[in-house]
Amino acid sequence: MSSALPDLPRRNLLALAAATGALAGLPAFTASATPERPANTAYSGGTSRNTLWWQAPADDNSMIEQGLPVGNGRLGALASNDPGHEVLLVTDATMWTGGLNDTLDSDGQFPYGRADFGSLTLLARLTVDIPDHDLGAVSGYRRTLDLEQGVAATSYVRSGVTYQRQLFASRPDDVIVLHFTQNGGGRYTGTVDLAGTHGEPATDARSFGGTLANGLRYGAAVTAYGSGGSVTVNGTRVAFSGCKDVTVVLSGGTNYAPNAAAHYRDPSLDPQKLARTKVSAAAKHTAATLLGTHVADHGALFGQLGISLGTSSADQRALDTWERIQARARDGEPDPELEASYLQFGRYLMIAGSRGSLPMGLQGNWLDGNDPDWMGDYHTDINIQMNYWMADRAGLSQCFDAFTDYCVAQLPDWTDVTRRLFNDSRNRYRNSSGKNAGWTVAISTNPYGGGGWWWHPAGNAWLSNTLWEHYEFTGSRAHLAKIYPLLKGAVEFWEARLLTTTLPGSSKEVLIADSDWSPEQGPLDAKGITYAQELVWALFGNYCVAAAELKKDTGYAGTIAGLRKKLYLPVVSPKTGWLEEWMSPDNLGETTHRHLSPLIGLFPGDRIRPDGSTPKDIVDGATALLTARGMDSFGWANAWRSLCWSRLKNAEKAYQLVVNNLRPSTDGSNGTASNLFDIYQVEVGRGIFQIEANFGTPAAMIEMLLYSRPGHLELLPALPDAWAASGSVTGVGARGGFVVDLHWKNGKPTEVKIRSINGRTTTVAFGTSTQTVRLTPGASVTLRDFAR
Repeated sequence: MSSALPDLPRRNLLALAAATGALAGLPAFTASATPERPANTAYSGGTSRNTLWWQAPADDNSMIEQGLPVGNGRLGALASNDPGHEVLLVTDATMWTGGLNDTLDSDGQFPYGRADFGSLTLLARLTVDIPDHDLGAVSGYRRTLDLEQGVAATSYVRSGVTYQRQLFASRPDDVIVLHFTQNGGGRYTGTVDLAGTHGEPATDARSFGGTLANGLRYGAAVTAYGSGGSVTVNGTRVAFSGCKDVTVVLSGGTNYAPNAAAHYRDPSLDPQKLARTKVSAAAKHTAATLLGTHVADHGALFGQLGISLGTSSADQRALDTWERIQARARDGEPDPELEASYLQFGRYLMIAGSRGSLPMGLQGNWLDGNDPDWMGDYHTDINIQMNYWMADRAGLSQCFDAFTDYCVAQLPDWTDVTRRLFNDSRNRYRNSSGKNAGWTVAISTNPYGGGGWWWHPAGNAWLSNTLWEHYEFTGSRAHLAKIYPLLKGAVEFWEARLLTTTLPGSSKEVLIADSDWSPEQGPLDAKGITYAQELVWALFGNYCVAAAELKKDTGYAGTIAGLRKKLYLPVVSPKTGWLEEWMSPDNLGETTHRHLSPLIGLFPGDRIRPDGSTPKDIVDGATALLTARGMDSFGWANAWRSLCWSRLKNAEKAYQLVVNNLRPSTDGSNGTASNLFDIYQVEVGRGIFQIEANFGTPAAMIEMLLYSRPGHLELLPALPDAWAASGSVTGVGARGGFVVDLHWKNGKPTEVKIRSINGRTTTVAFGTSTQTVRLTPGASVTLRDFAR
């Protein structure tokens, strides 16, 4: 092994920060060019098959479970859709308290609070009051969420007049828009109130600004315009009177910048002023023009994947979305269109929450207050990774960039903090070798380079492997070059951390991970945990391929390849029959624990395969451990289980876990809320929103239809009976650089079209039938006539 790297002066790390910041894009609130205006795009009125609907507005006190989410990738809002009292809770992805948090507690771990580590918080609360439109005074209420077009719409009747509103968050114009219209000669009279959530004084009806305790500046602005009446500023409110239609435009943000050298701030930016500029620019256009621009932008991404899992019954279609969720659980009957909509809802959230800003953490960009559980942070032992498993598989590779840019921007501080603090004598996870190099993270991370809730040594490997997998899907050398410093730094950390030991009863020397725990259970000081061994084995292999592809560090890559051959890999316990979790035959933790840490080599890793390439005892041991973990857990844990059962080609268990996540959440129980958000029960009677199941479950559904690794595609590896009659999926990303369109009937593929993005050769398999496909980038081939 190489010796520890020397401590780098802070100026060198800041230079690295400046360099990586330039590569990280601009996940920030910035001035933007005038968007292109499409000529023929218009909102079709929420009539597509990808439209969800409800018969009641959200309760202002239950916005997480009932509010409809909109977002433009940076700004997110939850809407109540109440006829007389519309409420929007607005979040900017960068509205974070806290900071670098680089002073350790007495146990050598990071503090983890809202003041030191920090928390994601709300940016603003917008209300539109229309006094004579109380819910009790209207009839025919209906609200919809058009996933395909990115529009939340409301309609109702009052005094014979039909009133409608559309809500959308436009990325091209960087604004949130509420447009109120009517048919039948009605008029709107009411007020618009914009308020901050951090004690800002109410001095200006049209904008506010402030500075958090950590120095982050923020601001928001609103404007309104209409026809047939008047819009005026009345004290701290914007008032409208006698209007035939009204348009409300909101924008806001912070002066966060993805640059460690500048301490993640752009001191030249005035967010309040910029918000005013953005709403003024948008207000120069009609609501129809803004809507058409948004629909074209959102629809271009949404349309990259289509899915049909079968036809639901007329009775099922007649139910609103919340009734259908309840009926699916009550009656036990498959509802394939609802299940397809759940997948598409995950894609909708990805488009709305992960473009041009920070990546999504525990709740994405949708909060109902300033105190989200676990700070709404980035958990690096499952949350942030699961959030991005779906993107490439579901035709949304562009949405992965926010995750990449975040890691690249954080690397200078992750490196600096690791080199200064990881080997602190109080840290129970320090390197007992005394060596230290590269970078790692804590279990929780924030957007300021800071960590919280314990060191997570193997977190660097899991983040790096997730970044690597995006390269496997896209073949992008630009992406590979961007992440190469992350891969190499993680490898350097593990080169310094690994220990040499001799296996009991053998003279064979192997390399094992230093003291750690198997997240999030078991003893805190175990060596050679399966979780770390699997992640490092994959990391070393990925790094060696990256170095070869980029023609870098040939000698060093050879050294790492040699270390990889010496890594200890887990065996099956003679006591339990399970794949060992702690390099021990004993079960040292909770049998049905939510985490599948020792099965990370099955998914998202790909070392353990039931295709004969992995020793049968290892596959059987992994299967036995997965069985012992059970079939009923939290949403994200069910999603991970489903993905693992899919990898083992057990279609019915994989499907049952999807169904389990579709159970209606009542009184905070695990399951799906009425707005399709996944609810995590933290105690009896109290549940919270955690977003990763909304992405992990769709990823599992896609994995059931197509398994891929570079050089190999397998069609319908875990197709459940509920979807077997007929179906199709188009635009599925496949590792190796392909996109696949797949149609099936009676459980067998009828047609598959394979398009090359960067891939060239792959085997296509269904059952025992295989075909070899060779393509040049940009070319495609259609295959038929499959036999099992």
